[in-house]
Amino acid sequence: MILFPAIDLKDGVCVRLKKGEMDQATIYNTDPGAQAADFEAMGFSHLHVVDLNGAFAGSSQNSAAVDTILANVTMPVQLGGGIRDHAAIDAWLDKGIARVILGTIAVRDPELVREAAKRHPGKIVVGIDARGGKVAVEGWAETSDMLAVDLAKAFEDAGVAAIVYTDIDRDGVLTGINWGSTIDLAKAVSIPVIASGGLASLDDITRMIQPDAAILEGAISGRALYDGRIDPAEALAILKGK
Repeated sequence: MILFPAIDLKDGVCVRLKKGEMDQATIYNTDPGAQAADFEAMGFSHLHVVDLNGAFAGSSQNSAAVDTILANVTMPVQLGGGIRDHAAIDAWLDKGIARVILGTIAVRDPELVREAAKRHPGKIVVGIDARGGKVAVEGWAETSDMLAVDLAKAFEDAGVAAIVYTDIDRDGVLTGINWGSTIDLAKAVSIPVIASGGLASLDDITRMIQPDAAILEGAISGRALYDGRIDPAEALAILKGK
């Protein structure tokens, strides 16, 4: 069970949003490389990074910040936000990104995701961001009519490495992960699922080790780590069963 600390990038700095609203950004660190190094020093084994500007623009906008992150850590980094063609996927994997997260393009062009998964086994993740159970795209600015579970099932045989499932209504507001819908999604597909959105306290960490949550690959934490609501050492110890 992996706990992924999150670095969300906006205008080159580390921020957290509330419910995906770009005008509701709180700056937590102006040095993404240092923040990534801090997370690794705390004992985290993986890192989750999102280019928020890129998600809205449709292409990477915080490349320099991501490069700095990669230069400062040895742990695997997964990256999402504005990656929507093979050239961008190839470029990031060549730079050392461990896994690329494809969100909007998974809805707009699912065949591209399938092709990418075949070309890069174990390195393509589908990001499913849902509002009211329906998939949101374009940096969460648009909500489609597609159900999250239907999108997940569409990639059942595609060979994607994982699904990051985010409940937008809970993201950044510290109300706890929507464990019910996340576990239901994980049961509906054979693809490993990562929970995201709203992780609030050690109660959520403890929830991660309950038997029904064992089906998940892990969960992502952002604001709760930055605000000190979760002690990294304690959280990691719980996940290791200590």
